[in-house]
Amino acid sequence: MTEKMSRRKLLRKGSEAIVAGGVGACAAAIAGAVPATGAVAVPAAAKAVDYYEKLGLVSFINAAGTYTILTASIMPDEVQAAVALAAKKPVHLLELHEAAGNYLAKKLRCGGALVTSGASAGLTLGTAACITMGNKDAIVNIPTDLSGLKNEVIVQKAHRYEYDHAMRNCGVKVVEVETVEQYRNAFSEKTVMTNFFNAEDAPISREEWIRVAHQHGVPCFNDAAADVPPIANLWNYTQMGFDLVAFSGGKGMRGPQCAGLILGRKELIEAARLNNSPNSNAVGRGLKVAKEDIIGMVAAVDWFLSQDDANMETEFRKRADRIAEQVKKVPTVETTVFIPPVANRVPHLLVTYDPARVRTTGQEVMQKMREGKPRIELNPGTGGAPASAGLPGGENTIIVGVWMLQPGEDLIVGRRLREVLQSAAHS
Repeated sequence: MTEKMSRRKLLRKGSEAIVAGGVGACAAAIAGAVPATGAVAVPAAAKAVDYYEKLGLVSFINAAGTYTILTASIMPDEVQAAVALAAKKPVHLLELHEAAGNYLAKKLRCGGALVTSGASAGLTLGTAACITMGNKDAIVNIPTDLSGLKNEVIVQKAHRYEYDHAMRNCGVKVVEVETVEQYRNAFSEKTVMTNFFNAEDAPISREEWIRVAHQHGVPCFNDAAADVPPIANLWNYTQMGFDLVAFSGGKGMRGPQCAGLILGRKELIEAARLNNSPNSNAVGRGLKVAKEDIIGMVAAVDWFLSQDDANMETEFRKRADRIAEQVKKVPTVETTVFIPPVANRVPHLLVTYDPARVRTTGQEVMQKMREGKPRIELNPGTGGAPASAGLPGGENTIIVGVWMLQPGEDLIVGRRLREVLQSAAHS
């Protein structure tokens, strides 16, 4: 009788086939050395349907930044084309993950790489990797049964954040420290990892954080989700000594929003992969990355590495200048360009004014820009307390994120912002 093939058996048999056959053909296809399949007839292009419009949604000009809630970045044409082509052909997912990881590790100068469903997923998988280190029973048992496993992660108090949950999904306990002395004393037989939030200042430096952890034989994770550009950050932190580093794919790299990278030591990346989808009984089973997103992430890295930090900054400053030229026509309005020190390290335009002359708040301006045609979204820090990434705040401070604007949109934003401020101005 023919044996009924379950999903688990299919996955196991597919994995055995990979070991037997290798992943050379898929790797070569990613590198562009050989085609993945033979030539096929190209069908007539399908007519695109604007489903945003069909669903009653209003798209907007993104003068905010790469925020997840605003669907992050728009992929460059090259990346969109790679995604569209990948969608037309099936491949074996485990082969694709391995080939993409090998390709990216070489490009990004690290031991191993894994395309994840985002930086938060990278944090979960990195934590799981440190806990399980390839132990199949541990992979199955976490997060509810950690018997005999290390389960404490050391974090600086200044680095506690909502993404702690990504680690706690693995069942760990977060141990909080504030000084180097507390840090040294926090290590125990239960310490499995340390986590450093790259974008936030804290008393213990990156170098000291790594040095102390490695003295205790404990791996260091660096959450650098929004910390490119500069381009070199893609290898700066692994070469500094961090054992694992996570990046968001849909921010500065301009890849798919539901993609990211975890980079680092080869054995830890391998352990992370075992905890990831498509492995069924693993904490990362729900963190699935589609073939389109994996290829999109590889293509985004290629695109990003072809860029130049200085050229990008020059272009962003030009956009800021064009907006500033418009809004400075309003009495008392002043503008300045601000570059955050770490995360979202690109020029942002800050617009301030005398509220006695321009009688409106930043929050009101943001709402009017959102309600206009076209709809424009300003940086969410506008009119509030100091925003993320070190951006200044204030009731009469407007923050314009220029780096996600499409060609010509800077002029639209500048004119509309001038109109809103001018309507609130009094002589």
